[in-house]
Amino acid sequence: MHSDGYVKSYDGLELYLVKDVPDSLKGIVVIVHGFAEHLGRYDYITKRLNDKGYGVYRFDNRGHGKTKGEKGHIEKFEEFLYDTDTIVDLAKKENPDVPIYMLGHSMGGFITASYGVKYRDKLKGQILSAAATSISPQVKGIKGNIFKIINKVAPKIRIKNPITTALCKNPEVVEKYLKDPLNLKDATLNFYVEFLIRGVNWLNENMDKYSYPCLILHGSEDKIVFKEASENFYDKISSKDKKLIIYDGLYHEIMNEITRDQVIDDICNWLENRLLNNNIGQNERK
Repeated sequence: MHSDGYVKSYDGLELYLVKDVPDSLKGIVVIVHGFAEHLGRYDYITKRLNDKGYGVYRFDNRGHGKTKGEKGHIEKFEEFLYDTDTIVDLAKKENPDVPIYMLGHSMGGFITASYGVKYRDKLKGQILSAAATSISPQVKGIKGNIFKIINKVAPKIRIKNPITTALCKNPEVVEKYLKDPLNLKDATLNFYVEFLIRGVNWLNENMDKYSYPCLILHGSEDKIVFKEASENFYDKISSKDKKLIIYDGLYHEIMNEITRDQVIDDICNWLENRLLNNNIGQNERK
């Protein structure tokens, strides 16, 4: 079953949601996309998950894609968490007898990890792809302080999307990304401050409260979010069931690389193991 439409979030904002649910259902995966992109970039992994018996709920984050409201702007990073919880609650209501998981990439990984801290018993596990869980070099130290000062007087200044050809090694993916009209070309200063400074700082201050079963994935050559972010997250969280895989030579969008099927196979295998209750309590780092 494929359907799309709008769902009202906690404050009435209409989130654009797409649901793909197979007839034979093992579980639901809520996908949370990254900064400046949209849910349509996750068609391939949705098909792969559907083929394995997993339904997928995808939505455009606040400020992104076809979701209503001002593009490239948020007031508070917590809005992302409340929006995501709206989708989780809907998935649980519509699929009461199956486990619910979450998969987040990049900024979506930050949202997923932060969701895991705030909502500790609503999911069966999480998958984080190149998750932005550490302070970015662009906003460290004095730069970050300057951004915060300017933001107090001019929060709506637009800053260009810094993401470039370093997305992945597949040139077709990069070309399509750059030409996609649904991808953000810029965002407000407040967006960057809330996400990259206030949000990531909050996550780091509360990382030890995270305890979900989780699969943490990263490319060793990621130039947008360094692999050390995932290594640090793996080390700091309290999860008893956690696994970290660093893919040698891959860039940021590991699920869009030429070798994407290896990554997606690892995701599917992890989900299958959760269903079988295998490997519980076994921490792995590759």
